[in-house]
Amino acid sequence: MTEKKIQVGIIGAGAIGNVHMRTLAGIDDMETTAVTDASLPLAQQRAEEHGIGRVHESPQALLEDETIDAVIIGVPNQYHAALAIEALRRGKHVLLEKPMAIDSVAAQAIFEAAGESGRILMMSHQMRWQGLSRAVKARIENGDMGRIYNAKAGWLRKKGIPGWGSWFTRKDQSGGGPLIDIGVHMLDLSLYLMGNPKPITVFGSTYAEFGPNKEGIGTWGTPNWDGYYDVEDLASALIKLDNGATLSLEVSWAAHAAGLPEAPFIYLMGTKGGISIVGERATYVTYQDNEVVETEIVPLEGEEERILMFRHFAECIREHKTPISSALTGYTNNRILDAIYESSRTGNEVKLSWS
Repeated sequence: MTEKKIQVGIIGAGAIGNVHMRTLAGIDDMETTAVTDASLPLAQQRAEEHGIGRVHESPQALLEDETIDAVIIGVPNQYHAALAIEALRRGKHVLLEKPMAIDSVAAQAIFEAAGESGRILMMSHQMRWQGLSRAVKARIENGDMGRIYNAKAGWLRKKGIPGWGSWFTRKDQSGGGPLIDIGVHMLDLSLYLMGNPKPITVFGSTYAEFGPNKEGIGTWGTPNWDGYYDVEDLASALIKLDNGATLSLEVSWAAHAAGLPEAPFIYLMGTKGGISIVGERATYVTYQDNEVVETEIVPLEGEEERILMFRHFAECIREHKTPISSALTGYTNNRILDAIYESSRTGNEVKLSWS
């Protein structure tokens, strides 16, 4: 007898919610049966576009729907904690968009609720499932890198401030600027490739040189010219890890970053070799007979990363497995982000303890 498909409800019908709806159409084991959004007309439009049977009038109504097994939360950062915690307490599995929460206090509440619920909470970090990321991870696990002791990661956009004046650029609604928006992706992928070491000290600085003047505005998001901008447009940090390794991180929405790639990048330096990932290319470097030898890393073949991510989510639900991008990884990311903001505010390094 074939198992019943996992019934999925989606909270948030905006751009990212729409991406999830399209992706789920290609997952045989899952079925989107309900959607809701603060804009009910948008939710109704998405339901018609994707053949979704029910539109709930509120997130609470969707979470009360006993036919739903799992929910995807794709709403502004400030709402992540309340919705994720309520979903877990109602017995739903959760796929949560990044960042986990608006700050580490809220992230800890989600983390604890996930542990108490016995349900799966998985972070939506699709970059882990990209063919290039999987190929690099395989090389690392094969021992080609030796011990990774230093890494540099970032994403420097020269002109890409999203939705000026909207929730994107309001700290009380987003938690921050490019650091929490795109920096969390690079932080998450770097720590994953490095073997998930724990951060112990963080030193960082943030800058707002262009956003307050309405410069460096990109095309993503809907601007609100009656709104405001009180987040950073560039962040830089050095993170010391409990295995002795260091990770430096630089991200921007807007910067005069002359000559630097705008693509996301990670440089991993190990005792046996090094790997650079810049955009869609990766290179492995090592010594042979005291000469530098470089070879290109070929991405692993397979389905698109979001499809692989959802297949993993379904597998974790079916088999009660801890996700690769677990609640703990989301909480760890939030603690680092908070520490960078605190270090920038105080000018001091921030020490993190783990019980």
